[in-house]
Amino acid sequence: MAQLFEIHPDNPPARLLGQAVELIQRGGIAAVPTDSSYALVCQLDDKAAADRLRRIRGVDDKHHLTLLCRDLSELANYARVDNKQYRLLKAATPGPYTFILEASKEVPRRISHPSRKTIGLRVPDHKALHALLELHGGPLLATTLIPRGETEALSDPQEIRDQLESELAAVIDAGACHKEPTTVIDLTPMADGGDPIVIRQGRGSLAALGL
Repeated sequence: MAQLFEIHPDNPPARLLGQAVELIQRGGIAAVPTDSSYALVCQLDDKAAADRLRRIRGVDDKHHLTLLCRDLSELANYARVDNKQYRLLKAATPGPYTFILEASKEVPRRISHPSRKTIGLRVPDHKALHALLELHGGPLLATTLIPRGETEALSDPQEIRDQLESELAAVIDAGACHKEPTTVIDLTPMADGGDPIVIRQGRGSLAALGL
């Protein structure tokens, strides 16, 4: 049964977040709040947990999973980023955007896209989630919390627990989130002089990035 951690979104107690981190580090899947919708997260280097993450979400290995990073410098450790891409990333982070970039050697091959060797990356603007990432000490593997067979993300932590309690180790309740997922932008064409490609229009403003 999923353990529920009720926290303040702007001033989360480290003790409770630390308990949630322990569950994640033991291979558990957690539902966490973000600056868009709730997300499912697990450890980056845990293959069994990543497989369960995909199963709960109902996606295969061709679906881009995302690394939640603490800041832009951490993001750059897991992706190959040129100067043009970096300028756009700097303008958009932290915020409700997911960027598709070429994965670096720090990313396990089993979680990058099998044919493109790309990975989704984001730096969320949510204090409680940032505190969780700090306690964890590195990025977490994530996907938008859209249940199998559904098209809309879950935003209420109690509903998440009711629907998925047998599949999750933890639900971090920081109040309801937006139902809108992140805006997803593929930056890989920029490496060859092309333009970014908008994969999904979500909560992140395209106009704010000049797109």
